[in-house]
Amino acid sequence: MQKPYIILHMMTSLDGKITGDFLNYGDALGEDYYRINREYKADAFCCGRITMEGSFTKGKQPDLAPFAKATVERVDHVAKQADYYAVSIDPHGKLGWYGDHIDDYDPGYDKAHIIEVLTDKVSDSYLAFLQSKGVSYIFCGNDKVDVNVMNDKLANLFGIKTLMLEGGGLTDTLFLDADVIDEISLVVSPIISNGGIDLFANKNCSLAIYKLQQTQQLSDNGLWLNYKK
Repeated sequence: MQKPYIILHMMTSLDGKITGDFLNYGDALGEDYYRINREYKADAFCCGRITMEGSFTKGKQPDLAPFAKATVERVDHVAKQADYYAVSIDPHGKLGWYGDHIDDYDPGYDKAHIIEVLTDKVSDSYLAFLQSKGVSYIFCGNDKVDVNVMNDKLANLFGIKTLMLEGGGLTDTLFLDADVIDEISLVVSPIISNGGIDLFANKNCSLAIYKLQQTQQLSDNGLWLNYKK
């Protein structure tokens, strides 16, 4: 099976959290995070459903009523080939997309064509909804997403060679457990968070060892850490 080169790129607190009030500290440090993202020039970025909902669909629910009686063949759907992709891990089909691409002020995300990563549990009405929006989708498991199947399809169906993984914690762990993360890029905020979600949650992997490649001091007393497998 083939796979893209996968870079985990996240902002964390000093105690390894990826959500919390620390994210509101230092606009310049946040811009450093997005600048580093853009500099990688990946072919696609990937997030889980909760992250996609919070960052891009803003909680919009899909209107499935017009497709209540739809019957859709369970095959991968490549709506279009694009220069840049947004890979959305949405096992049961819950995201209410507005169209076939991301609209965002940041060029690191803007205009990325959406690929929904689904399981067999998704409804026919949701598949019809995605087709109506021009969104691509791939099937990658029965009830849970099989990362290896997903990676193979992203490489072969869409030609994705470099994939930027950007959370959340459950999605990061899905890739860690499959042992497919080639590089880790962490922008570390100089704050200990008051609660929040861990970078990796409920790990079920063998010992994963990475070698430090580069460090760089950033704005607002932040730090960039770069590791490779």
